[in-house]
Amino acid sequence: MAGNLEESPILIGQTGPLKGERWIINKTITIGRESTCEVIIPDRQVSRFHARLSLVKDGVQLEDLESKNGVHKNGTPVKGKVKLVDGDIVQIALAQQFLFLTSDATVPLSDFEDSNGRLRLDMRSRMVWVDKQTIDPPLSALQFHVLQVLFDHQGQVVDRHQLVREAWGNNESVGVSDQALDALLRRLRDRIAEIDSDHSFIVSIRGHGVRLDNPQCEE
Repeated sequence: MAGNLEESPILIGQTGPLKGERWIINKTITIGRESTCEVIIPDRQVSRFHARLSLVKDGVQLEDLESKNGVHKNGTPVKGKVKLVDGDIVQIALAQQFLFLTSDATVPLSDFEDSNGRLRLDMRSRMVWVDKQTIDPPLSALQFHVLQVLFDHQGQVVDRHQLVREAWGNNESVGVSDQALDALLRRLRDRIAEIDSDHSFIVSIRGHGVRLDNPQCEE
């Protein structure tokens, strides 16, 4: 469910079966294959109880729970307990990679793609905020790319062909139909509406294209 924009450590799935998922670290989190783990990685390379993240006085601590295939931090094997810092990459066996960020805000406001609009993007974590609440679970990679293109041209009407080309990429955009784009835009509107159903952020202009309407955030 969506969480408030606040200072909380966060773990974001990168490469692997949990890509795009995220966990706010506000308690001890166990990572493993066992169904009782807070972060479950469905891969036989992963031990039943593989690693643990614990809140300590000065941050978050990572521990290898004597796993069979190991834990790495930034490519270095974890022996015992190590402290995580902002931007660390945690690798669980060869199955799953995570990005660790020290806060749910992830970066100072000045580093956001936009700090004034009601809809905000963080390119680093691919997180999206609407009215200071995160979209959770996160958008798919393609949904995020489409939103990013509109965000980069916010207030302007983006031609549908340009939107497809920039979001899908030149090679992948060939053969993407109007119906496929409309379906994706519909899903994107629905995800935003889960938080704010009163304002139409994504506006289709018949015969012209699509525009992002991102009003100023009310203080």
